[in-house]
Amino acid sequence: MAAAALVTENFKFVSLFFKSKDVMIFNGLVALGTVAGQTAYSVFAFDCPCSTQRNYFYGLAAIGVPALVLFLVGIMLNRSTWDLLAECQLRRCQKLSAAAAFAVLGSVLGRAVVAPLTWAVLSLLQGQAYTCALSEFVDTSLVPELPAGQDPEALAQFPCEDSVSEDLKPFWRDVQRQLRYQSQLIGWLLVAVMSLTVFLLQCLRRCCSPLGHQQEQYWSQYRSAEQSLFQNTAAAHAQLAAMQNVKNFFGFVSLDSTQKELLTEQENTRPVHSADWNRVTGVCLYREKNGLPLYSRVHKWATYSTEEMDKEMNVL
Repeated sequence: MAAAALVTENFKFVSLFFKSKDVMIFNGLVALGTVAGQTAYSVFAFDCPCSTQRNYFYGLAAIGVPALVLFLVGIMLNRSTWDLLAECQLRRCQKLSAAAAFAVLGSVLGRAVVAPLTWAVLSLLQGQAYTCALSEFVDTSLVPELPAGQDPEALAQFPCEDSVSEDLKPFWRDVQRQLRYQSQLIGWLLVAVMSLTVFLLQCLRRCCSPLGHQQEQYWSQYRSAEQSLFQNTAAAHAQLAAMQNVKNFFGFVSLDSTQKELLTEQENTRPVHSADWNRVTGVCLYREKNGLPLYSRVHKWATYSTEEMDKEMNVL
């Protein structure tokens, strides 16, 4: 029975690793920011060297390096990344199943790839980086009347119209058109693959989710509200603890009106034990107690007693 319950709960968690509306809004904002950044870079910063080999590396770097940076930033800004690391640090991942770990990792990567994929698609659709990178490898047979067997050094000049030799200048527009066609074709294919993948994953999530649409929306709203309240309360708690410790050290503490009001209203502040911090830190598996869902580790902490919480974590 315990094994069956564990498999069922892990399956629930795998089916719910995509968040709903908040993720869509977040991904939309990330994509819009990436569009603005990529457009500004193309207009103000992109400058092809128009030289053999350097063209290739510069074009690849213009697409790949910003995409890599955006990918790493996306991973670092995702709270689930640090929850997973905390799970490994605090509990050595002994209470985290492979299914749950895959779900969390998939959620992190799913968010992190939005910005780099947007950057890559925009770069390909604009065609500047691709034209720069592959100009020296252009297939002369695809350009009508362009003499075959051209020197790569001469072909590498095509991204810079002013540098093209006089005998090849009549073919400049045709070469540009051919390279932009290839770049945009790859970009649109990437868009199609991304769209199809997102659609299939959304269908899979809807089919596998044990929760109804309304409950998923509620869960998303609960997580957002809890996180906001937890952060605000933690900031106030830290400020109160600092006030009390500074007052104990100096015998008094200098406060502004807002801090005085906070100190007056919250006289019963208590320190939080390290064990409690550890219990509310880490990956949260979706679980139920007597038919009632537990939406977060803080929710579990408030629902279970200390002994029950420790036993529950050992089951996970």
